[in-house]
Amino acid sequence: MNERPDQDVMTNPRADRVRKVARLAGRSSRSRDGLFLAEGPQSSREALRAHLGMLGPHPDHDAGPAHAAGGQPSRPEGYTQWIPGRVVESVYLSTRVADRDPELAELVRRAVDRGVMVRWVTDEVLAAMADAVTGQGIITVCHIPDTGAATVLAALPEPRLAAVLCRVQDPGNAGTILRAADASGAGAVVLTAGSVDVFNPKVVRSTAGSLFHVPVVTGVEAATAVGALRDRGLAVLAADGYGSVVLDRPPSGLLAGPTAWLFGNEAQGLSADELALSAERVAVPLYGRAESLNVATAATVCLYASAMAQHAPGGTPA
Repeated sequence: MNERPDQDVMTNPRADRVRKVARLAGRSSRSRDGLFLAEGPQSSREALRAHLGMLGPHPDHDAGPAHAAGGQPSRPEGYTQWIPGRVVESVYLSTRVADRDPELAELVRRAVDRGVMVRWVTDEVLAAMADAVTGQGIITVCHIPDTGAATVLAALPEPRLAAVLCRVQDPGNAGTILRAADASGAGAVVLTAGSVDVFNPKVVRSTAGSLFHVPVVTGVEAATAVGALRDRGLAVLAADGYGSVVLDRPPSGLLAGPTAWLFGNEAQGLSADELALSAERVAVPLYGRAESLNVATAATVCLYASAMAQHAPGGTPA
């Protein structure tokens, strides 16, 4: 990095800059400033990689070859709504994180070379900035992408798997589903109107960096999202505990083709109108005494069922 850690260290937890960063935990400040918090090494690492053009091409930016810090290719295919050079606004970190995570320190150094403001801070300052109760040694302030829902949906390169969160309101659930969608190879995640803000710091932490990997559409009506995905050739399935199709005994071919899954609100599930958008209602089987599954757990099971069917011989992998 360009700076020594003993130069210009931020030590005042009541400084104006500290308060401005801390206010990004609130939705009104995020909306006003167009910024959000990525806390901790993993989220910060992926934010920096997106900023450096290491997560794949953007249609408006020629990022060149995509390589991780270690020199390995890093998912260069597909669409990302994160424009290289316009992702990270500033980074605040402690020396202990830089010392124990050389890869992250190298990404920060490269970001400095790209003009990102980086400041060393004390643990007390980090605690005052952070939303998380337990400090994680680094906070990265990121720009909220200004790509609209219609733009993202139109730019998706023929997704084979998508997750549509219908009025999911718990930050941990939303973040976990987004992480599961990333892990299962999904090409898009949609949060409909009435869902939690995907840039809520609890959501961002729960994604463990996956927010920067999967195109995310927010604030659309379920019918609009389903229509766009259906136009791209995806069959629409609803995760419904009362569904007539059971996930461990699906009709032949149901899961092997391009699929969009609908997942409902934690307390109410999918509404009648949302259920009507699906071609099939699919239940996750319960073999024990639990009354039901948490929506994030059910979503993970459903997404992986589709992913495994698509990657089996004769499937259509994403």
